[in-house]
Amino acid sequence: MKRKTHMLATDLDGTLVGDQEALRQLFVHYDDLPYETALVYVTGRHLASAVSLMEAEDLPQPDILITDVGTAIYRTDRLEEDEEWRRRMKADWQPNRIIEEASAFPALLRQDLPDHRRVSFTIPTNDRSVNEFGKVLNQKAIPHQMIISSNRDVDILPRKSGKGNALTYVIDKYADQDVEVLIAGDSGNDIDMLTLGYPAVIVGNAQPELLAIASHPDLFRAREHCAGGILEAWHYFYA
Repeated sequence: MKRKTHMLATDLDGTLVGDQEALRQLFVHYDDLPYETALVYVTGRHLASAVSLMEAEDLPQPDILITDVGTAIYRTDRLEEDEEWRRRMKADWQPNRIIEEASAFPALLRQDLPDHRRVSFTIPTNDRSVNEFGKVLNQKAIPHQMIISSNRDVDILPRKSGKGNALTYVIDKYADQDVEVLIAGDSGNDIDMLTLGYPAVIVGNAQPELLAIASHPDLFRAREHCAGGILEAWHYFYA
């Protein structure tokens, strides 16, 4: 991946995926470029779910797959997990305590996940008990970070995780020193990577929580939806 001069780091659902014709046009454009573009998929899905989506949508194999809202990183030649990142995620992570504290809040509907890399919930729209839950975790000094997206999805993650931290790690470790990056997202769990300071695009169909991000010369707000918005931004930044 270090020999590739450009990189697309993109969320999957609602960002790269969601418009088949736009997706086709985006990758036709990449095939025609005189340089190679590295692909990094950055998703909230767990590994099996991400692989299933990639197969169903016939997506190109990425160079790196970041799953579970930044808590796991895989090199996709053999889906080999980055062990250094895994050790960082486990350092002060206490999922069982988080699950125990969440049991006092019946509105938090726990998502069925294959492991405890993250603890995730679905909440009713505008439910406020999630704020009280966050206060409890802070009062009891349980290391974590909480991300709310689409006004319904709540992810409790290891303190040093998140899409932004994971992507920074990937760029530093795996990419060319001068790589030209475009980051793409559509919802609240993309905010920390969209605001890293690299060229970034909020696709036209983005969730309302992204409207609150401050404008910046390197932040492009696309009119087109999904992959169409990524292509629109690629033309804007890299022609």
